[in-house]
Amino acid sequence: MIGLMARKMGMTQIFESDSAIPVTLLKVEPGVIVDIKTQEKNSYCALQLGFGDVKENKLNKSLVGCFKKKNVPYKRMLREFKYQNIKEFKIGDVIGVDIFKVGETARVQGYSKGKGFSGTMKRHGFHGGPASHGGMMDRKPGSIGMCEYPGRVIKGKKMAGHYGNKKVTIKTSRVVFVDKENSIIGLKGGVLGGSGSWVKILKGKQQ
Repeated sequence: MIGLMARKMGMTQIFESDSAIPVTLLKVEPGVIVDIKTQEKNSYCALQLGFGDVKENKLNKSLVGCFKKKNVPYKRMLREFKYQNIKEFKIGDVIGVDIFKVGETARVQGYSKGKGFSGTMKRHGFHGGPASHGGMMDRKPGSIGMCEYPGRVIKGKKMAGHYGNKKVTIKTSRVVFVDKENSIIGLKGGVLGGSGSWVKILKGKQQ
């Protein structure tokens, strides 16, 4: 599924049939094809794209050699996208935001906002204990242990801990508009991550 990398700009709204639609704006980074994976050589078909211009001294020697061998400009990050019709492209081609069409569904992948160490009420939605009559269990998780057997905390028990900063996929984000000149795409609804974070947009099906 072919796609591109984009940086989240923020949110706005547009009006369709007297209805306000929330829209997330993403600044799409054009991708340069650095390598093409074939079934015969790599046992799968995919396009390796490079995003973001970078100076040579910011890369390690192996990446510099890779870019020089393929005769493509230096790029900050490399991402692979599985794609069957690889014969449509060649090394050095640039793939831009114009691959997305208004009305189709895009799949967005990225990392949610990290919220640090959180308690059970915030992390798992626990209701907490009684808050009246001198109760002291307002936000506590309650009992977590066992009796004599097995005498331990079961693995996977919902407890306080690291919350957020996980890889998340949104499967049904509708493309509302595409600005080819400024390389901006608008997706209906919210997109994971904070402003300025990177997300991967995968081309979906026409609705």
